[in-house]
Amino acid sequence: MTDRPYKEHKNDMDAGVLLDAGRLLSWYDENRRILPWREDPAPYHVWLSEIMLQQTRVEAVKRYYARFLDTLPDIAALAAAPEDVYLKLWEGLGYYSRVRNLHKGAVVIAEKYGGKMPETAAELIGIPGIGPYTAAAIASIAFGERIPAVDGNLLRVFSRLTAYAEDIKSDAAKKAASAYYQKAMDVAADDRPGALNQALMDLGATVCLPNAAPLCDACPLKAACLAHRTGRETAFPVIQKHKPRKIEELTVFLIHDAERIALRKRPSKGLLAGLYEFPNTKGHLSEQEALDYIRSIGFSPLRIRRLTDARHIFTHKEWHMTGYEILADELADLQADKQGSQGIFLAEIREIRDTYSVPSAFAAYSALI
Repeated sequence: MTDRPYKEHKNDMDAGVLLDAGRLLSWYDENRRILPWREDPAPYHVWLSEIMLQQTRVEAVKRYYARFLDTLPDIAALAAAPEDVYLKLWEGLGYYSRVRNLHKGAVVIAEKYGGKMPETAAELIGIPGIGPYTAAAIASIAFGERIPAVDGNLLRVFSRLTAYAEDIKSDAAKKAASAYYQKAMDVAADDRPGALNQALMDLGATVCLPNAAPLCDACPLKAACLAHRTGRETAFPVIQKHKPRKIEELTVFLIHDAERIALRKRPSKGLLAGLYEFPNTKGHLSEQEALDYIRSIGFSPLRIRRLTDARHIFTHKEWHMTGYEILADELADLQADKQGSQGIFLAEIREIRDTYSVPSAFAAYSALI
């Protein structure tokens, strides 16, 4: 192969060389990750796994995937499931809008398509919660459509292979990457578009690493990679810096008697919509302020104990929390009418573990129950 002079490019598809799909697939056949949804790539399994894998590590997804399928084994079961059931199965994965949209999508498939998932990306993208990437992943892996599923891994691999000099998270970059991979798929002799997408995913996850130096010696595409050929592997991808997250301070309360603990349901819209939480209020309260607050919402505190501080990071904000354990009197009166001040009600400890979905934002306090 004759080396060409190095030149950063923007959108020209002449940069680098065409992706060697055959070489990549041979590498994949020998080195692929063994994952449960790959061993049985039914459309529902691919869909569920792709939604779970958004914003979540593969190892964490494995046990949630198995538990979810044990309870809701197919699209019909998911479509018929009550909200509390699928939210509880999702507990700990975060980004709960994913599972709400998953359920909405199952209802649409059940009602509009007779429970059978559409086979093309163009049809799939009309289902709630299925965007361009997920539609392409399902269509290529489950149905063999020749379409690239461009996620963060594929964008990173593309940026290094072609020395792409613009912000890799821009729409222009996604279009350029899609065109690059589509060209490779269209000329590939091996008609395995789903495997090619998964090979690129694995390459990005295990070799062309994020936030670290790529393992170029193990890469089957290193000879054609412009970033590697010019020794600038860590210069790509180019990513614009984000604004710092907004910090919100909260005080969280574990209000309980011997067997029950106070919960309330969050509003139906907004952050962590419709999930259950421990009573909390804005700001970091002193012990006296905490006691005053507890009385203001109708409890008579008998004992107070300071709990550990905790932090939870969302995409655009952080919660910095302090907490108090409160042993309170008059819980029986609250239980009698089920709903107390601010929508607070009492739940048995086992109900929190088995029924009510408390998000991982409160994990430091859930662990104390």
